[in-house]
Amino acid sequence: MEYKPKPELNSNNNTSSKHMPKKPSYLRVRFTQGPNYRFVKSTLRELGLHTICEEAGCPNIYECFESKTATFLILGDICTRNCRFCQVHPGKPLPINKKEPLHIAKAVSRLGLKYAVITSVTRDDLPDGGASIFAHTIAEIRKVNPNCGIEVLIPDFAGDWQSLKVVIDAKPDILNHNIETVPRLYPQIRPKADYKRSLNLLGHAKIMGLTGKTKSGIMVGLGEEKDEVIEVMADLRHYGCDILTIGQYLAPTTSHFPIARYYNPSEFDEFKEIGQKIGFSYVESGALVRSSYHAKEQFRQAS
Repeated sequence: MEYKPKPELNSNNNTSSKHMPKKPSYLRVRFTQGPNYRFVKSTLRELGLHTICEEAGCPNIYECFESKTATFLILGDICTRNCRFCQVHPGKPLPINKKEPLHIAKAVSRLGLKYAVITSVTRDDLPDGGASIFAHTIAEIRKVNPNCGIEVLIPDFAGDWQSLKVVIDAKPDILNHNIETVPRLYPQIRPKADYKRSLNLLGHAKIMGLTGKTKSGIMVGLGEEKDEVIEVMADLRHYGCDILTIGQYLAPTTSHFPIARYYNPSEFDEFKEIGQKIGFSYVESGALVRSSYHAKEQFRQAS
């Protein structure tokens, strides 16, 4: 599908938070810390583990932790990239903790998880981008719980398909790589990423023998047009993507890329309907939807 460029965003949209639209009531989240929430937190701290739920300030953390679910963040908590939508700290990462895969397997066992989601910071400093640690983590989880479903949310490995093959050979049930936004906004939102490279990653995964399904996610509210979102959805299907998540972008701080607008629930319903017509096996679309939100149910529905 050929992409037709749209006009660039007005630079004034990127300079101040005072013009941001008011947050609607349907985006309000209850801050509750029940016994399961505290158990998950203590387990993570005891094992020295990170989660993207915490590092990225996910609004669903209270619901998910109370349900004893979490998305584990491997390869440390410092990213070599600096995407303008993301709260994860950019900088020079620390050396890899080789015990991380084993500790994640222990956490999976303690939490009694039947479905585990593993993601990472981007590690452009590593020869394989951290692919071997993904594979090691999958193997360690399968040792303690061979029936646990495993989803990996991977970076683009800088387009190194041999690194991608290392992850594929570990046989995750779902291979997820988020497209994040429309191609027009990549220079502003994801300056070190490449739209076509991300599409190619999803396409190559199946060519290289992925036995599971592919998945991707889009944020809306960054200044894109609806037809641009639909074009991205069509591109993802063209490259064989099976599962799609669509959620509202929420700026972590006033120094991050500002919110252009909030989409209403009916618009998310419309995206879901379009995605189903395009041919995705499953579409999770809603204001608070994040890539790993209800991941186990997405896997079940798409199977």
